[in-house]
Amino acid sequence: MTIKEAYQQLLFQLYALYDNREAANIADMVMEYITGQRKIERVMHPSFPINADQQNLIADFTQQLLSNIPVQYVLQEAWFCGMKFFVDENVLIPRPETEELIEWIMEESQRTKLPIKNLLDIGTGSGCIAISLKKKMNTTSIHSTDISKGAINVAKKNAASFNTEINFIELDFLNELHWPMLPHFDIIVSNPPYIRASEKKTMSKQVVDQEPHLALFVPDNDALIFYKKIALFGKNHLNPNGKIFVEINEAMGKATVNIFKEYGYQTHLKKDMQGKDRMIMTYFIT
Repeated sequence: MTIKEAYQQLLFQLYALYDNREAANIADMVMEYITGQRKIERVMHPSFPINADQQNLIADFTQQLLSNIPVQYVLQEAWFCGMKFFVDENVLIPRPETEELIEWIMEESQRTKLPIKNLLDIGTGSGCIAISLKKKMNTTSIHSTDISKGAINVAKKNAASFNTEINFIELDFLNELHWPMLPHFDIIVSNPPYIRASEKKTMSKQVVDQEPHLALFVPDNDALIFYKKIALFGKNHLNPNGKIFVEINEAMGKATVNIFKEYGYQTHLKKDMQGKDRMIMTYFIT
């Protein structure tokens, strides 16, 4: 079997679940992972042979993909801020929208020129936020928390692979009894669970059936619980001139802003590149 034949066979099967563009993207990711050849190389050498082991691996990956397992979990890798992270079913797959949150933090830190000595990442998951910021702010001390032991293990693995020193702490942030073990911070950042349980029916099976619900969903009757806790935590753990950056549910932008305003914060709502209310920066005026 040639590399072109293997690609076309995989692509044809993916059409059963994905639109043409997404199917092609997934097929390209799988073929590059298995062969080590980029798309342009495969196009230039379509007759390159695929050996038996590679064919078996393609068949295994295809079966997983047709079972609605996201390609990032199948390959156990996802790209974020130009870096390849290890991911598995214990963590959310990093999204491009979260990269915009990283960019906003960096823009603000460069604009204000205030020293950032301590940073907290709440709900670290794969560690993509903390590790990306550590690479950009090498002198900053970073604490990262998550309730999931599996997620902490994944984050530690990624931190080690990128040679980044981060203090990972397994704890339930919603439990205020755990807060005293955390110091004060110049920046608090979080991409917390914010999808209402009732929104599951509008989401893809790949997300609902495969990604960790603990990191995705909140009850409809208390959908902003994490933002309330973060706002309260910040009152006693945010240093003077410190800032909080959070990713939010696009459908609850104003409601989330109001949460922080009720606690006395000055709050800015920012849209993402798709024009959706996606992130908030908030702080106390001193």
